[in-house]
Amino acid sequence: MKITPDRPSLVGHGKESMPKKQSQIASVLKEHEKDLLADWITELKAAGAGSQDRISDVELQQQAKEFLKLMQEASQSGNLADIDRPEWSRVLQLLEEISRTRALQGFSSSQTATFIFSFKKPFFNRLRKAHAADADGLADEVWVATELLDKLGLHTVKYFQVTREDIINRQREEMLELSTPVVKLWDGILALPMIGTLDSARTQIVMESLLQRIVDTGSEIAIIDITGVPTVDTLVAQHLLKTITAIRLMGAECIISGIRPQIAQTIVHLGVELHGVTTKANLADALKLALQRCNLTVSEISQ
Repeated sequence: MKITPDRPSLVGHGKESMPKKQSQIASVLKEHEKDLLADWITELKAAGAGSQDRISDVELQQQAKEFLKLMQEASQSGNLADIDRPEWSRVLQLLEEISRTRALQGFSSSQTATFIFSFKKPFFNRLRKAHAADADGLADEVWVATELLDKLGLHTVKYFQVTREDIINRQREEMLELSTPVVKLWDGILALPMIGTLDSARTQIVMESLLQRIVDTGSEIAIIDITGVPTVDTLVAQHLLKTITAIRLMGAECIISGIRPQIAQTIVHLGVELHGVTTKANLADALKLALQRCNLTVSEISQ
């Protein structure tokens, strides 16, 4: 049997890789916490973070102090590239809460992002002093810190936008509800004056509020006044028909008022079928008809 001599291992031969330097970001945050906080607060105030009395100096100080504390704890792990790791969860939660409160207080997205980005200057100054004799090390540290703060800043802006969208959507729903009031004109008679454009979302709110009022009041007649609707197209007509159908399914009768000549011409031109739908030129005529169908009359009192 032929025995082949062992070959010398190639591991360890050639150029050895240099060990990666440990980042000093965590130590800088810990050793210079007070100075960083003071310089950061100065930068925040210079950028108008507490302008217009939207946030007090005490609250701003507490938020900055808490952020520095949590960032120092998270950076101890040495993982500064991935803020989605568990050690960064508390930092992100704090930034999300700050974004939420800023959105409610009326701050803009740029003002909210300033909370993070204004920390760069004091932080980079401390890193420069820590690497005074190591230009390459300083460049590496500044790059790591820049990426980290940019990610945190983007997360802050992203959550701010989500909160603002929620606020806008809620306000829009409230305005839609306010713009479609259901008025009780008489026992058994409801009126819904429509103002503005009628779209799918608004039609849904109209039907829900009107049908609920029909149930609550036991009304038999509902008047939909479209005097304030600027235009009637095929889509608007379809929405009206859906609302009328829903009212009839509830056992009530629907009258549409405010059919101006131009709207009547448009409906005819579009070929929209309104068979069986009672229409009147104005709300007064519609109310008069509704009273008649309820066996009620209105008469003048003789002097």
